[in-house]
Amino acid sequence: MLKAQGFQEIEEGWELGLSSKVLFANESSQLNAQSRASVLQLGKTLKAAKIDWARLDGHTDSYGDAEYNQQLSLRRAQSVADVLEESGMPRANLQVRGLGADFPVESNASRASRSQNRRVAIVITD
Repeated sequence: MLKAQGFQEIEEGWELGLSSKVLFANESSQLNAQSRASVLQLGKTLKAAKIDWARLDGHTDSYGDAEYNQQLSLRRAQSVADVLEESGMPRANLQVRGLGADFPVESNASRASRSQNRRVAIVITD
């Protein structure tokens, strides 16, 4: 089921890098309507599969102060947690982390690549 939703197996379990579904505008932690709907549907799908826990890793691009980026990434992960909670996942089962710009998926060399780094990854562990 996780693979069908776009998750990829990683060392820690399964990860969905929401860059393909949920991106954030520069310096924003707010989900747009389409992203919010995607996260809400994903939460319902996970809940139907009896998965009601997740780790949410927020990320930013490399521009700006490191402390600011860490806080922004945390707010992004919290935004996703809010929507997953709405879908029925218990908030106590959602671990939220802000990782700042430390783990880019793209180079940050262009506007397009930076946008891919402004994301939240959902990790399902055993």
